[in-house]
Amino acid sequence: MAKSVGILAMEIYFPPTCVHQEALEAYDGVSAGKFPYTIGLGQDRMAFCTEVENVISMCLTAVTSLLEKYGIDPKQIGRLDVGTETILDKRKSIKTFLMPIFEVYFRIGNTDVEGIDSTNACYGGTAALFNCVNWVESSTWDGRYGLVVCTDGAVYPEGPVRPPGGAAAIAMLIGPDAPIILESRSRVSHMSHAYDFYKPNFASEYAILFGKLSETCYSMALDSCYKHFCHKFETLEAKQFLISDAAYFIFHSPYNKFVQKSFARLVFNDYLRNASSVDELSKEKLAPFSSLSGDETIQAVSLQVAKPLHDEKVQSSTLIPKQIGNTYTPSLYAAFASLIHNTHAAPGGKCVILFSYGSGLASTMFSLQFCDGQNPFSLSNMAAVMDVEKKLKSRHGEACGAYIWVKDFAMSKDCSLLSPGTYYLTEVDSIYRRFYARKAKDGNCDKSSAGH
Repeated sequence: MAKSVGILAMEIYFPPTCVHQEALEAYDGVSAGKFPYTIGLGQDRMAFCTEVENVISMCLTAVTSLLEKYGIDPKQIGRLDVGTETILDKRKSIKTFLMPIFEVYFRIGNTDVEGIDSTNACYGGTAALFNCVNWVESSTWDGRYGLVVCTDGAVYPEGPVRPPGGAAAIAMLIGPDAPIILESRSRVSHMSHAYDFYKPNFASEYAILFGKLSETCYSMALDSCYKHFCHKFETLEAKQFLISDAAYFIFHSPYNKFVQKSFARLVFNDYLRNASSVDELSKEKLAPFSSLSGDETIQAVSLQVAKPLHDEKVQSSTLIPKQIGNTYTPSLYAAFASLIHNTHAAPGGKCVILFSYGSGLASTMFSLQFCDGQNPFSLSNMAAVMDVEKKLKSRHGEACGAYIWVKDFAMSKDCSLLSPGTYYLTEVDSIYRRFYARKAKDGNCDKSSAGH
């Protein structure tokens, strides 16, 4: 049986095109003294795909880049799970679009790859991760690696609902003796039925969204998961769970200010259960708010108690979500990539608690353990491969109009902004088949197709 199963390697890709949130404020006419997108939501930029990129091209880029940078023979991949809510072809999985990497690109014909897409709003990436880890830990594991891919392009109509958009793809290599171990025995879930965010109209890429309800559902799921997580921890470890038991907390990020409120909610929950992690001075500050509920309590806790702990345990995971926006299924793992980028030099043994939420609703709280890995599977090499700082700095800020008027089927075939090695959409034919190519390493657009 495999031991210490978890994440061996990661790669992240997001489009080189983005808009500044402050420019969107001005475009929407809401910037004068209000700044709802930057100060209000805590966002800086929003990544978006032009007409030559989509979730499939981003996945092709992320997977190929991970395999090449780590020198992984595609014959070593035995399972591939994709998490997404961006369903382009309705009945055809994104996983099948990735198979040409194994069939054609490396010319080895590896078609013996289990796994398929998982879909439930922003939770699909976590479901894909659990499926892959469970496979490696099971009696059906054949000794090969698993591969998890999370991808989405979050788009909203014009107006104040638009700023939480974003786009990205993240690939994670799963196997034993990992530098990031998934601690399966301590994870807990909260599943329920809610119509807070859904896409019943297949002719539209826009969701029906009830923002306040969605935030309420998220907070309810967080409370439930944290309560059961603490109980399970205390049953397993025979001691009270303290916030100090985890070095970092990571959240699915609809927008950064909501992450701040969510962590503050955990601090307030600790106060309510009389956890010793809340010191006496903090208890005195919290006492006047114990009878309040909802946002009143969360905001009060944020201002008076939670901020120092947030800066210590959450802040380092917020870089990428603030810079690329809410990416749905990759959102939690973009935050995790931010943490690796900022803390990869830290010693092993640190515990990370993650909260994954998908509307509708599905949620899980689980923990990861950092270990001292061996190259190429080490935290420091993971940070070097992802090269987050370079990717963020090399982007191109676009005018708001360029984002708003992107047309899916007007194929310009202009790949000039893309980095060498990036896949891009070249054609959508008369029966809606999509064809892709890869930009050559010399910077020229590759004439070869990656299939459809």
